[in-house]
Formats: sequence, structure tokens, C-alpha cells
Amino acid sequence: MCVITLDEIDLDILRELQSDGRLTNQALADRVGLSPSPCLRRVRRLEAEGAIAGYRATVDAAAVGLAITAFARLKLVRHTPEVVDGVEQALRDTPEVVEAHLLAGDDDYMAKITVGSFAEYEVLLRRAIRPIPGLGAITTTFAFGVTKSPSPLPLGR
Repeated sequence: MCVITLDEIDLDILRELQSDGRLTNQALADRVGLSPSPCLRRVRRLEAEGAIAGYRATVDAAAVGLAITAFARLKLVRHTPEVVDGVEQALRDTPEVVEAHLLAGDDDYMAKITVGSFAEYEVLLRRAIRPIPGLGAITTTFAFGVTKSPSPLPLGR
């Protein structure tokens, strides 16, 4: 993906929508100093160019019974295209894997996993993670609390 050229108004729009994705177009336009039509055109352009990837609600995991957050570091035994593609597809296909990153260094992937209990994590490992072809090692760290929740991107000023 290429870097998109953004002016200050685009950055203001992105900052406002990161803060509150439910803003009406009128409220957004007022906050960034535009009339509604040009504001909507800019938002649509930012969506079309990929700067705005989507909109969603932030759900509190503990409030919906998902009390356990684990970070699993995965190491592959082979790095063939078939193994890499298979691992990445398996991570995408596993709903409990809420985030996954390709790494540089000793481990190949870091997966953020959210489940309701330690027993559910064990079942997930046995059912979905360990059977992934080409996976050599799994190292898990459990989070006991959140120091900083996911936050808006630092779009500068």
C-alpha cells in the first residue's frame, strides 16, 4: 500500500473519527471547519484511498465473558510459501486470534488471543494452533491487566 498524501484538514478528520467514529457528518464538518458536502467528499476519498479502513465498536472483552488475553509467539520449522500461507490463513480463520503480526527476530508471529478461561485456551491450542502444519514452537504469555488500551494513531500536529 502506498502512503496517502494528507493535508491538515484530512488529518483533523482522521483524528476526530479515531476519537469518535459515530460522529454525524454535520458534527464532523463543524469540528474540522468545513461545510457538510466537502467534509463528506473528503471522508469518502479517505475511505476509498484506504486511510479509513473501517468503523467498529470497541467491546469490553471482560464484560462479554472473555477474561483471558494471551500473547502467543509462534516459531515455524520451515519458511516455505506453503507453510507461511497456511499459518497466516489459520490465524485469520481462528476467531479467538484477534490480532496477529509477522515478526523479525527469534519468533515468526505474535498472536493476541482472547478467550473466556485458561481451559478454553488449552482447547484452542489443541484444536486450532498446535495442528497448524509447519509450526515448530509456541510460547505463551498471559496478560494480567491492560496498561494502555488500543488508542488512536499518533497523526501528528
